[in-house]
Parts: sequence; C-alpha cells; structure tokens
Amino acid sequence: MQIQKHKSAKIVLIGVAMVFAFFYHASAKNVTDDSQENTGLSIYLPREVMVKDADLTLGQVSVIQGSGPLVAKANNIAIGRISVANQSVVIDRTTVLSRLASSGIPSSNVTFKGADETTVQRQQRAVSSQELVVLASSFIENHPPDASIRQWNVIRKPKDLVIPEEDGTLQFTPRLILSRTKSQARVEIAVSCGGHQIGIRNVDFALKYNCRQAVTITPIAKDTVISPENVKIEVEQSNYPEPSDWKPPFGLIAKRPLAANTILQPYMVESYSSPTIVKRNQSVVIRIEMPGLLITATGMTLEDGKTGEHIRVRNADSQRIILARICEDGSVEPVI
Repeated sequence: MQIQKHKSAKIVLIGVAMVFAFFYHASAKNVTDDSQENTGLSIYLPREVMVKDADLTLGQVSVIQGSGPLVAKANNIAIGRISVANQSVVIDRTTVLSRLASSGIPSSNVTFKGADETTVQRQQRAVSSQELVVLASSFIENHPPDASIRQWNVIRKPKDLVIPEEDGTLQFTPRLILSRTKSQARVEIAVSCGGHQIGIRNVDFALKYNCRQAVTITPIAKDTVISPENVKIEVEQSNYPEPSDWKPPFGLIAKRPLAANTILQPYMVESYSSPTIVKRNQSVVIRIEMPGLLITATGMTLEDGKTGEHIRVRNADSQRIILARICEDGSVEPVI
C-alpha cells in the first residue's frame, strides 16, 4: 500500500515537470519573438511618391512596419529636402540604411520590400503663361500709361510659374513698369500666398497710340495758306504718342510745293509772316489823325518794321525820337 502511494506521487511530479517545461519553452519562444519584433523593421519603398512638405522624412516616402516606438522613431528620420519647384529627389535603399544607422538602427534589423529606389516629388500647381498674359492685358487695359493708347501687343511672354501646393488662395499683384521708350511697357505680376511672395513674372507689350495727322487733299503751291479746304485731319495708329503741343496746321503756309495725300511734317510749313515794309533810315510820314483833324510830319526810321509793329522814329523837325506803330500804307502813327 505504501509502495503504491509513492508510485502515484512520482507520477504526479513527473506530470508537473512536463507541464512546467512546456510552458517555459513557450514563454521563452514568446520572449524571443517579442525581442525580434522590438528591434526589426520592414520598410516598403514605392517607385514614386508625391509629398506636400519640402523637408522629407522616411515616414513620408515609405511604409514602415514594426513595433510602435521603433516605427515612430524611423518615421521622423530626415531623408532629404526638395529645394526648388519641379525638383525630383531619388532615395535608394542604401541611403535609407545609412540614415537608419545614424539614428541607432542597424541594417541587420531592417528588411526591404518594394522598389530598390523611390522618386520623390513635391505636390505643386502651375500658373500658365497664358493666364499671366490675360491678367497683364486686363491690367494695362484698365491702367493705360497714356490715354491715347488703343492697342497693346505681347512681345515677350513669361514662363509658366510652377509653385509648391500651398494651403490658401493665390494673390496676384500687377504693376506697370514704363520703358525708356514710349513704344513699350512691362507689367510685373507678383504672386503670393498667405502673405508670402512666392514668385514674379513679367509680360512685355508693344504699344500703339491714336495720333492725329494732317494730310493734303489737293496739291498745294509754295506760300499757300493751309486750310480745311486743302488739308484734312486723320487719326492713325503710331508707335509713339501724339506730341502734347500738336494742333492742326491751319493758318500756316507751305514752305514748298506739296503733292496730294502728303502727310504734313513740321519742316514742310511755317508761320505766316507779313513782309517788312519799312527799312532803317527810311523817310516816313508821321500821321496824327483825329475826328476833324489831321497832322502830318516827316520822320526817319531807326529800325526795320512790319505792319502793326512798333518802331522808333526820329521827328525831322524836332529831332525827338518817338515810338510809332507802322500802318498798312507805310506811314507811322505815334503811340501816345
């Protein structure tokens, strides 16, 4: 009976030992698995990635799997920067391993999936050249540099403006930049977003002005007075604005014969000038005429003169010098 009890106790101890050994093995396996999970990373590299920010992190350009703390650490590792619009950054597995090692994650704990390298571009939007031209044309139409401008033709278009995708609405601020020559003008367009300027583009225009010009209707002889009967006023487009002192040439005289359909130029005409009718040291009649009274005397002119001009005259009798106006008949009338 005693022997039977000892056998039963021995069997129970063996069973307990087997159960303990089983659970100990399973526990050790779980510890090993947890240790591997805590130190290992699986990184998937896509062939192409579009990002929003200029500063790149590993989490932006790849898919990382592993333990939570390690993944969080790997996600924040800097991997590069996109500094200009339209720039592409190529990141390969070697670069990733180098950055991980710099952060204390050895390459032996990293496995890769996907592509050998990934091409990263920043999300962006473009303002086309045509959009900028339309904006500049509208601005110069509403803010012409001269009231006589009637046409503006684009002579130099801007390049498309490619900018990073930003939150917010783009603002366009055009301003007129006058050229040294009146035949051209430039509209500068500043593009900003969120109060920050992100680009400038220029649109150049050739300007056309409405200008008046005088054109002969019929042939005009030399010394003929210009009038509406022989000259008409037309409006034509010009590369330069009309002179501020321009006026119709009516009342001037032709300096030379002019053919019909000739556009009058300043050198073709001159002001009408009456001829000199008295010369210096010429004997003239001094006349003083009043109602019912006429007094005459003889004088000597001291200078040349034309009808209506005032000249000095010496009275032949008194030798006094007087100021007199020249009359149409050549006599002079004292200015009293």
